Amino acid sequence: MITIPETDLVVHPLCLGGNVFGWSADQAQSKSVLDAYSSHGGNFIDTADVYSEWKEGNVGGDSEKIIGSWMKERGNREQIVVATKVSKLSTRPGLSAANILTACEESLNRLQTDYIDLYYSHEDDASVPLEEVFGAYAQLIAQGKVRYIAASNFSSPRLQEALAFSADNSLPSYIAVQDRYNLVAREPFESETAPILAEHSISCIPYFGLARGFLTGKYRPGITVDSVRASGVTEYLNEKGYAVITALDEIAKNHNTTISAIALGWVRANPMVSTPIASARTVDQLNEIIPVIALTPEEVNSLNRIS
Repeated sequence: MITIPETDLVVHPLCLGGNVFGWSADQAQSKSVLDAYSSHGGNFIDTADVYSEWKEGNVGGDSEKIIGSWMKERGNREQIVVATKVSKLSTRPGLSAANILTACEESLNRLQTDYIDLYYSHEDDASVPLEEVFGAYAQLIAQGKVRYIAASNFSSPRLQEALAFSADNSLPSYIAVQDRYNLVAREPFESETAPILAEHSISCIPYFGLARGFLTGKYRPGITVDSVRASGVTEYLNEKGYAVITALDEIAKNHNTTISAIALGWVRANPMVSTPIASARTVDQLNEIIPVIALTPEEVNSLNRIS
């Protein structure tokens, strides 16, 4: 287990992504994955109010409802660290104080809980003054409805501005950043975001740690993958991408583990990362991503060069 910097949140080294719950995984499948994750000591689940609004017939909050139902049935809320988000649901857009406060209440209801451990601004909203945004978060924290706040999908200048504003005005501050980061998508995180995190002693909890499934190894030359996420990996289906897969193959064999575990191990090796996020539609997929592998410096450097 690890402690997320600047918090007392003690979490598993793999954060389970809830974006597939209610989308490519129905309620029964989702709860099976959650049970399997919990059986391995997993306790950190990431979701959002917008998950999975994009599926026909869904209205958003679908993932939160499944997670809330599962925690209620298992009676394990106190053992689970729950992260959710505000600002991207079509019916609750933006970061106005009124929207944050209302969206939080709705998320609490769907999650069947009275507090959220980590509440993200899912995307920036430059139309709202920072004083209003952080004033709303301060209210939620004071009420005990939110423990910590974090930022996702912010530009580096806006992240720096938000962190400085909180410090200068003695307001709650973002304690983590959730951005895309993986072996085949290293920028702009490494050059732009990581230095800001180092300056403020906070960490990244990156999404797409497996590049939408590309880094699981199932995408190979000449192979067609039947997946709702397949269209999202086309940018990686090239010589460089396949070279990364070949390198992962070799290291995975040396560790007697999965390609997914090695790809996530590389993400964890970045000192600015606390724990990567990865999702699983089935228990078999969960078993591929759950091993926590410590790579040698030589292995990390080798993957750095190839990627």
